[in-house]
Amino acid sequence: MEPAGGTPPVPTDRPRRAGPHPLDLVAIALALLGVGAVATGLLPRPEAEATLHRILPLLLFLGTVVVLAELTAVAGVFDVVATRLAIAARGSFGALFLLCVGFASVTTIALNLDTTAVLLTPVMIALAGKLGIAPGPLAMTTVWLANTASLLLPVSNLTNLLAADRIELAPLAYASRMALPQLAAIAVTTAGLWIWYWRRGRRDADRFTPPQRHVPTDRLLFGTAVAGCLLLVAGILAGVEIGVASTVAAGLVVLGFAVRSRHTLRPALLPWRLLVFVTGLFLVVQTLGRYGLDDLVAALLGDAGGAVGALRAGGTGAMLGNLVNNLPAYLAGESVLPPGDETRLLALLIGTNVGPLAVPWASLATLLWYERCRAAGVAVPLGRFVATSAAVAVVGTVAAVLALLVVG
Repeated sequence: MEPAGGTPPVPTDRPRRAGPHPLDLVAIALALLGVGAVATGLLPRPEAEATLHRILPLLLFLGTVVVLAELTAVAGVFDVVATRLAIAARGSFGALFLLCVGFASVTTIALNLDTTAVLLTPVMIALAGKLGIAPGPLAMTTVWLANTASLLLPVSNLTNLLAADRIELAPLAYASRMALPQLAAIAVTTAGLWIWYWRRGRRDADRFTPPQRHVPTDRLLFGTAVAGCLLLVAGILAGVEIGVASTVAAGLVVLGFAVRSRHTLRPALLPWRLLVFVTGLFLVVQTLGRYGLDDLVAALLGDAGGAVGALRAGGTGAMLGNLVNNLPAYLAGESVLPPGDETRLLALLIGTNVGPLAVPWASLATLLWYERCRAAGVAVPLGRFVATSAAVAVVGTVAAVLALLVVG
């Protein structure tokens, strides 16, 4: 990613690692720690079983929606949309900026933040190459909006699924409550992207040459993938259980590939790392909660209500998310908030979604984005990344929590 003056990215040209990926080792270690906690009695078996029962539908959703997103990328849907947005911008950076913000936001909202980080980032970097521009602004658009645009629907982020389940909100009711906070978070992100990465003087050109239209290799698979994505969103908005909606949508697309491109269907499509990581993380955080973590988080949250309590909950979620990771930060906060404290729970959710931007490990999506940038040979200047991301995290969290209070 280029520095402020618009210098092209520095190729990394690192050799491929042999053996397991570091994230694989982290996932396995968490799973072993979780199983060990149950086996030794540090985490009572009934509590562990209740946790696994709660997250089973979430794991089903995560597994199937990732398969859906991966096959949608293979079918060329993201490439087609990205190039057509660039064509529609007609060489204008301002128009391209707004279209890319909209594209990344919709992808995050409908297909979850990991899809934007993992699948949209390479598409945007490749699009920058086609346009002859530095990839920094496009890459930053995906990573920031992967996090800050993940508030609107339960499926947009795993933390949303947990929060909606905790306060028993149906998808449409949840979306109604979070619509204004989502708009506030996206507005702050949009302003930050323009000021620090997209405006004249921060980019390396004044105009660009629109690319050729991208034609999908298999139009039938392309149409099937689009239909699968629309079916997922329609099912969720209609109130279908999320695991069922994602399984049916993914099943439709898998069936299309089984007929037209069977070699594409391989075991690697299943996100085993993500599923093992989430399962182990739940068990480990629950165990730590029994031995002091709950007391610490309760002290940070305090017991104030109203605007002060909501802002404190949002700040706690953002701070803990950047220290450890947004998912354990949410789990730790949720475990100590009393039942019925809906406003502070949603403020905590905002902090753990919008706030974890300042460091690469603050969310799994940001970590995966960072990995994709390195794999594409795009160097990320960490100093500038941390400074600008922290500013967006603070302002975005405060704005979204205040919007939540306006909704009431």
